[in-house]
Amino acid sequence: MATPALDSSVFNRRRVLAATAGTLLLAGCGQADRPVDEAESDGSAAPDGPELLIGASLELTGRGAALGVLQERALRITLDAINTDRVQVGNQRRRVRVVVRDNRSDPRLAARQVTELIRQEQVHALLGTTLPETALGVIGVAQRLQTPFVSLAPGDGIVLPLTDRTYVYKLTPDAPDVARRLARLIEQQGLGRVALVVADGLHGDSGARAVAAALDTAGVTLDRTVRLPRTGTAFATAARRAVAGAPDGIIVWAAAPDAGSAARELRRAGWRGPLFFDAAAVAEETLEGSNATVVEGAYAVHPACLGGTTLTNTTSAALARRDFIFRYLQLHGGFKGFAPYASDAVQLIANAARLSHSVDRGRIRAYLQTQVIDGLAGAYAFAPIRHGGMERDSLGVYQVNQGGWVRFS
Repeated sequence: MATPALDSSVFNRRRVLAATAGTLLLAGCGQADRPVDEAESDGSAAPDGPELLIGASLELTGRGAALGVLQERALRITLDAINTDRVQVGNQRRRVRVVVRDNRSDPRLAARQVTELIRQEQVHALLGTTLPETALGVIGVAQRLQTPFVSLAPGDGIVLPLTDRTYVYKLTPDAPDVARRLARLIEQQGLGRVALVVADGLHGDSGARAVAAALDTAGVTLDRTVRLPRTGTAFATAARRAVAGAPDGIIVWAAAPDAGSAARELRRAGWRGPLFFDAAAVAEETLEGSNATVVEGAYAVHPACLGGTTLTNTTSAALARRDFIFRYLQLHGGFKGFAPYASDAVQLIANAARLSHSVDRGRIRAYLQTQVIDGLAGAYAFAPIRHGGMERDSLGVYQVNQGGWVRFS
């Protein structure tokens, strides 16, 4: 399937910045997996020389753990690699240290924790979360205390309105880009009417708007939109409502683990037609256990990191992606698909500090919004008027085939 061509000016800027960021590309080296202290994800006992200090708020427990734990794993691999040579900031080589807090999927706890990270730990920047609700808890603190925050959560409202989000950046794909790819796939398969099942909250709101517009443009009828309950359980009623109109296909716009739970209930409600997921559904949990059979054959739009890296692709970003996946497989035995946004967040923050020759929060913020770079999850192009940086040409269409995600064409 063809992807939109990238503007040549963007491509050239990306090449220049990617070339200057060579010291930050992941090399897949480091230490074996080990228990993580709540305060430090890199396992070091004490600071060693000057540091670039990053605070991370992640859902290691609670509703968002299906994605939060994966991001914490990605952080380990990245820190082991990046600290081999450290980061040149001005006339110093700084070790990158990430102070991790488990927000337990609670927005209020996330807000309290990042306040402490900024005021007490004196972090230079923030990264996290994987839930839009916890991201909103962090955003208010980041803006008030003027600390750059790189969000890993889906939901276009995270960086909008831009006047109220000057210190906030988002790595996940924009909902309209994902929706357009889904709508194009559905139209090409000759499906005339689809139902949409969306998560409650910011992520679902973004999806509902984007899918409705994309289907209308593609000439596909949206039969109905059904909201999943906020509780994360009891999806049976929503599933029955979705299949009641006998659509040709069903889109599930929800993050793991809700995406898998919704798929199970749809099958129990008698649905045997095609299923389509947005990028947030792609996590190990979606393909495991009782989900494995119900999602077989389902489609998803997801960043290209899901397809791995071919041996013939030797760009710096492709080699870094291949080494990351190899290291992940060594440590965890399987890579069933997720976007390592936390790794890219560390790289972007470190690159901003290097380019600005400073760990000043304001200077890091200023240089974050000028970066155009190929990361592990995909390509990013930030600008003062655009803080959601995932490029649309980084997205691909995948299908579950024999328990794994396979590039679809």
